[in-house]
Amino acid sequence: MSGVMKRMGMIFRAKANKALDRAEDPRETLDYSYQKQLELLQKVRRGVADVATSRKRLELQLNQLQGQSSKLEDQGRKALSLGREDLAREALSRRSALQQQVNDLQTQHQTLQGEEEKLTLAAQRLQAKVDAFRTKKETIKATYTAAQAQTRIGEAFSGISEEMGDVGLAIERAEDKTAQMQARAGAIDELLASGALDDPTGMAKDDITAELDRLSGGTDVELELQRMKAELAGGPSAGKQAIEPGQGGQAQQAQPHDQPRFDKK
Repeated sequence: MSGVMKRMGMIFRAKANKALDRAEDPRETLDYSYQKQLELLQKVRRGVADVATSRKRLELQLNQLQGQSSKLEDQGRKALSLGREDLAREALSRRSALQQQVNDLQTQHQTLQGEEEKLTLAAQRLQAKVDAFRTKKETIKATYTAAQAQTRIGEAFSGISEEMGDVGLAIERAEDKTAQMQARAGAIDELLASGALDDPTGMAKDDITAELDRLSGGTDVELELQRMKAELAGGPSAGKQAIEPGQGGQAQQAQPHDQPRFDKK
């Protein structure tokens, strides 16, 4: 049972992978990757901005503490000039405490400044990579689009594409049906001419009648041709003498007192 389940799982994963491969468009994947890189670059830039803001806040605090330290130093000098050593000592003690805070803030400021420089350099490098990836992405997309178009054109010319394949099958079926109808019509004509089939309309002729009609038509043409030749050779008087086919293929001349006639049999 375990082997059957493993096999079913493998088949399912294989079919799912094949379906995903058909649905995947490399251009969309590249665009998605580029979008994620832009989001990462935005986060790095935001981090640089946050560190720079913290550094600036420390600089403001340092300026304030340094201003207070200078003020206490001035107060100590003034107290000594007035003979108040106790006040001068108190001012210097406060100044010493402020100086310790200044030193701590300067250490933090240097740390933040170093982090800011690192993040700025990382952002610049990431920006260069994103720009290079964008250029490569567009190149790959253009190449893929051109290859896809070339493939479709080749499939259309070769007739192996789905659309052209359907058109080719439709043309083939139409040709087969046309040939079948032509063969059927020819067979029916032959059967009607041979008398194997009866024509209910009564318009069809048997083979003997058709042959007699053909011979009669040829004889009429020959008689008309001879009459025209006689008219051209002898003038109007000669054209009045008509030849008429008799039995055995002999022609009989019209009687002198009879009106010339030209009859066709």
